[in-house]
Amino acid sequence: MIKYTRFFITLLLAVSSFAAFAQSTATTSSPYSRYGIGDIDPQLMPQNIGMGGIGVATNRISMFNNINIVNPASYGAINLTTIDIGIYSNFLTLSQTGSASQKNSNFRLSHVAFAIPVTKRSALSFGLVPYSERGYNYKTTVKGNGAIPADTNLTNYTYSGDGGLSKAYLGYGFGIGKHLLIGANVSYIFGTLKDISTTEINSNINGTIVPLPGTINSKIESSNSIAGLNYDYGVQYSVDFSDSKHLTFGYSGSLNSKLNSTSSFIVSQYFNDASGNEDIPLDSVINKQSSKTKIKLPLTNRFGISFQSDGKFLVGADYTMSKWSQLSIGGVNQGLQDSRTFNIGGQYTPNIATIRNYLASVDYRLGAIYDETYMVVNNTRIKRYALTAGIGMPLRPNNGSFYKINLSAEVGRRGSLVNGLVRENYVNIHLGFTLNDKWFQKYKFD
Repeated sequence: MIKYTRFFITLLLAVSSFAAFAQSTATTSSPYSRYGIGDIDPQLMPQNIGMGGIGVATNRISMFNNINIVNPASYGAINLTTIDIGIYSNFLTLSQTGSASQKNSNFRLSHVAFAIPVTKRSALSFGLVPYSERGYNYKTTVKGNGAIPADTNLTNYTYSGDGGLSKAYLGYGFGIGKHLLIGANVSYIFGTLKDISTTEINSNINGTIVPLPGTINSKIESSNSIAGLNYDYGVQYSVDFSDSKHLTFGYSGSLNSKLNSTSSFIVSQYFNDASGNEDIPLDSVINKQSSKTKIKLPLTNRFGISFQSDGKFLVGADYTMSKWSQLSIGGVNQGLQDSRTFNIGGQYTPNIATIRNYLASVDYRLGAIYDETYMVVNNTRIKRYALTAGIGMPLRPNNGSFYKINLSAEVGRRGSLVNGLVRENYVNIHLGFTLNDKWFQKYKFD
């Protein structure tokens, strides 16, 4: 009875978290998130992120059940009820030639995931993870209008955006024979992406910037409410060199399905008040609501390989390619490039069975990421480089329940200072709590 009570309490927590995700706003502050459908989330747990983001060819890590959404075939290796809940924080420094650097930080719930064994070689998994994020705000200022040299007015162009997409998934993985695992996810992707641009004319009076009297400013607001189904699939095949040493090959993919989008487009005019803040809009020049379109997602293919000595070490590598050049919104191609990502990493556990030296039972993780993103800005390909590190800290078992706290950090750089671009230096911190337990076991009494 206690175990069923735990299940319903956890299910209530999941529903509450689902509502929190659905109402969330932007948790990124990157100017590059304005492109496409925003910054794409890796949909990985902290234990995988600490190993450079590998996941295509991993299932159990250090003899511990883990939920690996990237490859649903991994669910077939889960033999205990597993819960993974985590939080995420981001620290970002933006730099641009000729401008002062800017620092931002963000914090959010990162994931809620569950897995329940169905048979000895199969399991059901469901949960909620972020799919993409949009959040940016920057301004450019032009002096005069170019045609009248004596014009000293300043025109400010402001661009901002927020929102994001979440992914609620349900998946099933199972084993065929001793070495083959197969699985699939059906996901519901939903959320809202917003973009706003304004044009304001100000006057420079003795070095003080004030609104230009009688000048009408303009604002353009566009919004897309997105919802639809997406499908992931995967396979893993292991080669056993002994009872404890395994070489695993993995493949997973995501279909280029179409999502529904309800868009709005509003162009309005307004005055600024004496403090320079936007006053009540005068009118809407254009107001288009409930325009229904389609968003075509890219086809994604992932390949991975890993070698593991159970309870001792794991090393692996992934390669991912996504056809972002296929991304279209309302039938209009977004002009993106196909992306390529390389991940490499692993973990080492000095002595998983020790009871006297706690540090020897901790998982130590390292990894690296090289990412050719889908963005080409000012004729420059935007790339990302990162190093990752993490630890998995086991907690004392309790009545057949096993707990682990997973902490990982990703330190990286995206963008460049050439051609007027922005360079991002960032630190991402991921903290997750993982539970392995037997919830639906039938006990026999003699």
